[in-house]
Amino acid sequence: MRHRKKSEKFSRSRAQRKALIKSLLRAVVIHERITTTVSKAKYLRGAVDRLIGLGQGGTLSDRRHAYDLLGDRQLVRRLFDAIAPRFPKPCGGYTRMFYVGRRRGDDAPLAILELTRTEKKHKAAAAGKTKEVSQHADEHKHAPLPKEKKADEGIASRVKKIFKKERNPI
Repeated sequence: MRHRKKSEKFSRSRAQRKALIKSLLRAVVIHERITTTVSKAKYLRGAVDRLIGLGQGGTLSDRRHAYDLLGDRQLVRRLFDAIAPRFPKPCGGYTRMFYVGRRRGDDAPLAILELTRTEKKHKAAAAGKTKEVSQHADEHKHAPLPKEKKADEGIASRVKKIFKKERNPI
């Protein structure tokens, strides 16, 4: 009997589906924000929540299970040391989903899946060096929007820059 065996199939075989979920999980751990289809994002929410739950456990067994899901020791280390400590212990809801629109090629509905508490990286303007500042997305103040660049260059000048040959004097 196949009671309680319902799962998204994504029109793929079991091996392809497993590889797809693994690659999406890896992308979420690396980038902390991905754009994908709505059905994949909905399925991935639960998988990411389980993965962060493993990261909060911190036991050797949890690390091994996370390694089975991610397949990379550096990603497991990042999950356990950087991502999981940002979230409080007992609750879930580590991800949020935003509907973006539709994909141009096949008109598939797209969504952004991101972690609720992300780490922001700011550039130091005076020193010219990058420094990482850990802030929660819910607590930071919104920065003013950057000024738009003037449209003084036409498309012809941009194309010329792309195809311009560099000359080496002999």
